[in-house]
Amino acid sequence: MYRFLLALLAAGLPALAMAQLLSPSEFLPHEHGEQFTPHHLVVAYARHVADNSPRVQLQEYGATPEGRPLILLTISSEENLARIQDIRTANLQRAGMLPGTPAPELNQPVVWLSFGVHGNEAGGTESSMSTLYELAREDRADIKEWLSSTVVLLDPSLNPDGYDRYTQWYRRVAPKANTPEPHTLEHQEPWPGGRVNHYLFDLNRDWAWQTQPESRQRLALYQQWLPHVHVDVHEQYPDNPYYFAPAAAPYHEHITDWQAEFQMKAGQNHASHFDKQGWLYFTREVFDLLYPSYGDTYPTFNGSIGMTHEQAGHGISGRGILMENGDTLTLQDRIDHHTVAALSTVEVAYNNREKLLSSFSAYFKKAAEGTVGQFQSFVISKDNPQGKIKSLLDLLDRNQIRYGTATQAREIKGYDYRAGGNGSYQVKEGDLVIPSAQPMSTLVQVLFEPEPALEDSLTYDITAWALPFAYGLKAVASDSKVPQAEGFTLAPLVSNTNGNSQPAYAYLYPWQSFSDARFLSAAMKAGLKPRLATGRFELEGQAYPAGSIAFTRADNRKLGEAFDTRILALAEKHQQPITPVYTGFSDAGFDLGSESMSFIDMPKTALLTGPSTNANSFGEAWHYFEQSLDYPVFLISAEDISSEVLSHYDVVVMPEGRYAFSESQQGALGEWMRRGGRVIAIGRAVGAFAGQQGFSLAAKRPEQEEAAAGQRLLPYAGQARRSITNYVPGAIFKTQLDTTHPLAFGLGSHYYSLKTSSSAFELLDRGWNAGYLSEEATPIGFAGAKAVENLKGSLVFGIENQGRGGVVYLVDNPLFRGFWEEGKLLFANALFFSQN
Repeated sequence: MYRFLLALLAAGLPALAMAQLLSPSEFLPHEHGEQFTPHHLVVAYARHVADNSPRVQLQEYGATPEGRPLILLTISSEENLARIQDIRTANLQRAGMLPGTPAPELNQPVVWLSFGVHGNEAGGTESSMSTLYELAREDRADIKEWLSSTVVLLDPSLNPDGYDRYTQWYRRVAPKANTPEPHTLEHQEPWPGGRVNHYLFDLNRDWAWQTQPESRQRLALYQQWLPHVHVDVHEQYPDNPYYFAPAAAPYHEHITDWQAEFQMKAGQNHASHFDKQGWLYFTREVFDLLYPSYGDTYPTFNGSIGMTHEQAGHGISGRGILMENGDTLTLQDRIDHHTVAALSTVEVAYNNREKLLSSFSAYFKKAAEGTVGQFQSFVISKDNPQGKIKSLLDLLDRNQIRYGTATQAREIKGYDYRAGGNGSYQVKEGDLVIPSAQPMSTLVQVLFEPEPALEDSLTYDITAWALPFAYGLKAVASDSKVPQAEGFTLAPLVSNTNGNSQPAYAYLYPWQSFSDARFLSAAMKAGLKPRLATGRFELEGQAYPAGSIAFTRADNRKLGEAFDTRILALAEKHQQPITPVYTGFSDAGFDLGSESMSFIDMPKTALLTGPSTNANSFGEAWHYFEQSLDYPVFLISAEDISSEVLSHYDVVVMPEGRYAFSESQQGALGEWMRRGGRVIAIGRAVGAFAGQQGFSLAAKRPEQEEAAAGQRLLPYAGQARRSITNYVPGAIFKTQLDTTHPLAFGLGSHYYSLKTSSSAFELLDRGWNAGYLSEEATPIGFAGAKAVENLKGSLVFGIENQGRGGVVYLVDNPLFRGFWEEGKLLFANALFFSQN
């Protein structure tokens, strides 16, 4: 009771804060390590330490979607905290992000410790409190010495919503006494689990893309510091020993020798502490440094030493779980191991402080010289749709990547992303240019490189991600520098009235980017009624491609004069270029009253959720509707599918998952589709229709070759490498398009699809194969040879009609992690145009 009263006082009555620093066990209403701590008490303890230690400052840098605070603690000596902003500024000067030369007395290495990016890896956030206490307490001379020349930044919970989802569930179901048997309820975390945030995104894959508010708010603060060392604290399954650096191959080719060397130094230092305790650990076997959006790689590509710590635990383990050796892994074990590894990181940074600072300066000096990688400039054609360019600029700004405007026309040689190979390109004055010579040079090279070099094919994640592919841009990676002026300005919004004072007959805009889809969503929600051009036409001297959107006065006559004011106000708000026209009579092609101008209904859409669905895929679709497209969606449990439920909706979205519809549910879906309902099946959900009666979709099977005796007798060693011939961890494939089909509108002549599975389906016998791989398809990034062979000639996306409705098959998840901008446009096509 005494500790609980103290906690309440510290959390709610700052004026009555404790006169002395309390340990977590003294502060919390439970013995630290015996129960999980709710997030609000983690925050309360952090505030208590900041209020009672001269070494600690706390700032609240944001909030989660569910309203929980995001906090960061700055920990150093009193002298350093008194000049902390000067130290921060000096470090940004050292990186070339601010002008000036850092004063020698401000040479302080900065260590950032990130805990709990996966909420159900709760031992991380629990250990943040003990780490904070050890750094703040006055009776440790070693730590006092470290902090005299080191700044530590500590984030106790990167994912508070996921952490509370897990810990609150656990506290509800766990019995009074821990039951370590793994089959008991407290070890059976329910769907969707606490690993993910509110929108069920894996925040550890979101560092570069910053699709989530937690990531954006954290990275804005991170970039104000650019720490020299960053540790991302995780947990893995219960029988795994502790993992710390050095990381496994493949290392990205732009990781410096010093970054690799410090990883070894850190690992050796951690090992010395673990050896004294007799704790098991391992290094260099998993967790590579290639994919740029992790909590270890992203800091690495921003000049830091990025490292991952992985302790046995995870959502499976609860307060304690039996291991294969018969021992019990306790929550206290997890806290102890994480705390020692975190403190060891601060120690090794302090011991190597001079080398850290000099190597950090050298890293950014080389970046400013533009000598990091092969390409000197990345040129984005100004002829790209403005919406696509704006989306790219938003991402560049979030990552502090500098860009400019080409000042002269010239021919360059390099890699043409649209063509998918090397060639010549004519730069135009006014093109967008991202130079290699800038502080974020390494990050630029990594995010734009056409195909990362792989020293090892056994990778932990996707192997290709180049932004021009993701954003569907005409772009070139140039071997030479392109002259440019700083900054780039988008073309202003132009309202083309042609000097005509009469009321517009209609308002039109071409369908070219996802921003066009967002505007369509906003317009329909505002009561405006659109039409879709299913072919090309010309009107009042301007050509409109297939996919163009028209709002005619005839369709919107009930709005009266509000028609014009409403659509023009929306266009201004969304910065959407629209063109008023004063006749429906075309110069070429069809008129605006033609049947080729299909009316677009506003589809009432259900999104399936629940244990049958993959939590990440459901979250990606949910976030897409609520945050990206801003379009109403209704969440329906897949287990509740019935004729009555389906009757309320026009479209049902099936995220990836393992669906087991009953016979009656399958019948209800079939009848609903025949009456006009549409299903959009994403990724592995497509397989739910393969081979089903009434559907022509068929899985594409690799040819089965009879194994020769020698193949049967292959050694056990090396089996992992042999298996990757059938593996697609994440590679980009150039997709052929039927450009006349509405699913392909706005995508250009080709679509680059991010494929994260080897699943392959035959082209549809009955339906429309709108996107498919050619027989010559080759991956950008790694894909196993057998998988590639089987994927050739396979379906990427298409529609199979069922009566008046049907199914849209999206074999590759276009919403994967929310960063494939061109995939968002493809999904909008499936949502709005599949009825046409």
